[in-house]
Amino acid sequence: MPRRRVLPGKLDNVSLALLFTMPFPLLLILFRVFNSFMVTSQSDSIRDKLNITAISAEDGASTIECWQLNAPFRASNEAGVSGVSFAQLGKAGNASYAVIPPEFNGGLHNAPAVQYVAFIAGEAVLSVPESGQSASIKGGKDGLIIAADTADVSRKGHDTYYPSGEETIGIQIPTADGDVPAHTVLYSGPCKKRDSP
Repeated sequence: MPRRRVLPGKLDNVSLALLFTMPFPLLLILFRVFNSFMVTSQSDSIRDKLNITAISAEDGASTIECWQLNAPFRASNEAGVSGVSFAQLGKAGNASYAVIPPEFNGGLHNAPAVQYVAFIAGEAVLSVPESGQSASIKGGKDGLIIAADTADVSRKGHDTYYPSGEETIGIQIPTADGDVPAHTVLYSGPCKKRDSP
């Protein structure tokens, strides 16, 4: 008897009938495993380099840009995270953990140093008064930015407002020696959701 051939991602009638006779908990587990495999394989295939919203400066004025960092994603071989995608952000200085009160207005300021800021809760709205650009950064997986509009490159800096009714948590990670990471400017304005990892 010839062997049945089923294309990947397709179910034939026998496979479909088997699915409907499985106990619901087993069916749910299979769905979750299949769904996580599909999401992982799709995201791994498109994730080459990290795109990050940057507050930078051009001609003495702050600007918001979408940067692609030059360091590529690689598969980790470290115990506990083996096979996980990671990108090196470079050497870091003294990091700090900031608890920002609800509806706090940080006002117009320069970045104190070239630094990554990882917002892990709450929301930050960044704006550049000279250009009218703004970016809303929600805490969580899309909460990483880089601030590089220090006083030596930007005359006025940027505004930051925290509109959340709850505290916003930010982890500030200055780069070692104030180094700006190697990058390519993709476009003016914040990175769009589709450009984030």
